[in-house]
Amino acid sequence: MRKFFTALVVIPLGLIFIIFAVANRHWVTVSFDPFNSVTPTIAVTLPLFVVIIASAILGVLAGGIATWFRQGRWRRAARQHEADARRARAELADLRAAAARGDAPQLPAPSQTGFYGSAGRDKQGATL
Repeated sequence: MRKFFTALVVIPLGLIFIIFAVANRHWVTVSFDPFNSVTPTIAVTLPLFVVIIASAILGVLAGGIATWFRQGRWRRAARQHEADARRARAELADLRAAAARGDAPQLPAPSQTGFYGSAGRDKQGATL
């Protein structure tokens, strides 16, 4: 299935990038000097497709980092729930082992008074 996905998505995407690069191969100057546009201090001359693809990659990285920071509390909650589940599984395994040995702790017998008391009525007095 993974090879099929690669053939279906990655190969056409690669072809699109190659066609894009060939169509946009003229050189552009990217300046990082806002005060001197004639002879900038910090400038780089690159093919246009490099500038566009690098901008897209930086945008994807920035979005991924922002998403990673925003989901921090959910990852923390997932780690806490996983630790709680491990603790509960360990306690269950201990209780099952104790029951198999025959020295399981005895739970108290359930109360015969019912959930709402011995009269079988709720707080407003309705019969249950």
